[in-house]
Formats: sequence, C-alpha cells, structure tokens
Amino acid sequence: MSFWRHYYHLVWGTKQRNPSILPGIEEQLRAYIVSKSAELAVYVYAIGTCEDHIHLVVAIPPKLSVAQVVKKIKGASSHFVNHVLRPADQFAWQPGYGSLSIGQRQRATAIAYVESQKQHHTQQSASAWLEYCCEGDEGPPELARGPGDDVSAVREKAADYEAAQPLF
Repeated sequence: MSFWRHYYHLVWGTKQRNPSILPGIEEQLRAYIVSKSAELAVYVYAIGTCEDHIHLVVAIPPKLSVAQVVKKIKGASSHFVNHVLRPADQFAWQPGYGSLSIGQRQRATAIAYVESQKQHHTQQSASAWLEYCCEGDEGPPELARGPGDDVSAVREKAADYEAAQPLF
C-alpha cells in the first residue's frame, strides 16, 4: 500500500440554497455521509451543516478524484434523504461544489471551522472564501462578479484559516 495524505475542505449547497437541512434529517444525513464515505475509503474528519449547505474535512485516497467522491456522496445522500427519510419537500443538492486542499498543519483549524458552522453563520463570522461552492452559486455578495470584473475579489486571503503555525 502506498503512503498518502490528501486532505480537503469540501463545501456544497442545497438546490437553490433552500433551507432543506432541517433538524429532523440533519443527524441522519451526517451519519449517512460518514458511512458512504467509509465505503469509498474516504476518511471524514468533520462535517458541519447549516440549513442550506454542508462542509466536510476529508482525506481522499489518490485512487479517487475529488469530483468522483463528491458526485457519489451527493448522489447517494440525496437519494437516502428522499427515499429513506422522506421529507415533506424534495431534497436536492445544487450542481457544483467547492474544494480546497489543505495541509496537515491546517487540518485542525479547518476541522474547528467546519464544526463551528452554525456559530459562524449566526455571528456572521463565516469566511466568504471558505463558503464559495461554484461558479453557479450566487454565494456571498462580496464574491459576486461579472464579465470583466477583477478576479482578485475571489482570491484566498492568508488569514481565512488563521493558521497559528507557519505554512512551511
């Protein structure tokens, strides 16, 4: 077996950012995602949810791409919610996702950020960069851009994880 350490901070939203991750399904959805991830040999370090999106800190083996993992988890989890939990309204994820690679030194900080999702959103202390899901996601207003706009608005700020240790 090969040695590898590939850590990612993943985020994606519910369809049209509807508040679909309700308390009645949240814990079962989280448990299902951990179970499905284990089937893929993906290790889940943390899951953080809000009503309209989800964050994960994971380790993905090199035999799988991030896109494969996200596709399988999103597809299986929406099927699980709709066919097992059966919410009143159809549950769906929006197309796309956000993926940030992180190092082992940043992993603990990323886990803390993800596990504090509800607190970040209640206190409006969420990092716009770490909430960004995809081009199709209208996302936070500070990330909105159009043709010809300066793309520096979506560049990562060094303090988004506020790493206590040097990166290298």
